[in-house]
Amino acid sequence: MTREPSTEPDGAREFRPHRVVVLALDGLLPFELGIPHRIFSRPRDALGRRLYEVVTCSVRPPGPVETDADFAVQIAHGPKALATADTVIVPASYELGPLYDDGVLTGELAAALAHIRPGTRLASICTGVYVLAAAGYLDGRPATTHWADAERFQRMFPRIKVDADVLFIDDGDVLTSAGVAAGIDLCLHIVRRDHGTAVANEVARRTVVPPHRDGGQAQYIQRPVPHPQQATTTTARAWALGRLHEPIQLRDMAEQEAMSVRTFTRRFREETGVSPGQWLTQQRVEHARHLLESTDLSVDQVARDAGFGTAQSMRQHLQAALGVTPTAYRRTFRAGDDGVGGRRGGTATPR
Repeated sequence: MTREPSTEPDGAREFRPHRVVVLALDGLLPFELGIPHRIFSRPRDALGRRLYEVVTCSVRPPGPVETDADFAVQIAHGPKALATADTVIVPASYELGPLYDDGVLTGELAAALAHIRPGTRLASICTGVYVLAAAGYLDGRPATTHWADAERFQRMFPRIKVDADVLFIDDGDVLTSAGVAAGIDLCLHIVRRDHGTAVANEVARRTVVPPHRDGGQAQYIQRPVPHPQQATTTTARAWALGRLHEPIQLRDMAEQEAMSVRTFTRRFREETGVSPGQWLTQQRVEHARHLLESTDLSVDQVARDAGFGTAQSMRQHLQAALGVTPTAYRRTFRAGDDGVGGRRGGTATPR
């Protein structure tokens, strides 16, 4: 049932928590379904009143919804609950059917979304973004999703400005997040936006997660350089990989293939998709990542071994490639350390 607007003066209005309605779709991931409930059930005002009310609904009448695990969840609300929402959150699902295959809403899902009132804030976690995209909410706007699905999502919805490097994007009344745990980052950001840093930090402490993670998805993506079937610069690449810690000149790489610099550069780009200089930087970043994850070498030593020369140079390259500093990256990926990871620039500026 849609709430009727109050006719009482502002000071006399009854307190009402902000209602978050979570849309549970078949094939949902239980972890992601639980994120909004965990984060939004915690914040309270100075009088101890809950600042949010969280309701879960289905596109069908109340009943079971299948998950990607070996159990179903019993949902107590049907699609009409969406009409009562101040914020709607769509978690990921592995059974989106024609929505995932063709970018088209099913009749059932379209009918459910029709209950959403104009002006309702919308958010998605991971592949829940397909729902918002197919419904037209993201046309001409920035959005993100899990890095492994970003390229496909961009092809399917070319009018959306997809950023695969970030953990979440805040575009005002529509917010999207990357996969899985990035949903926590997104929900904490919403709390921070609604009620300030102190409230969000308290929720983070009680949830035992960092209130803000440095960097974005880029630090989690492995980007191996493709090896062509018929390559002509493989000898040069193997030679360079064996001496990343040394200064390497373009002419030195070209000499390994007995080519002119011009020919070598052209063929190198044809085979790898990048210039020799860009490739060298990528390999040095990957080597630095490996050393930061697997050794106790100092940042200065890692910088030298990876060929960056100085810690400052490595810091600049890792910040550009991954959105984090070497120290923050090591803290994220070393077992036993406290992991930290926001957006390379946290979030998009709200409209």
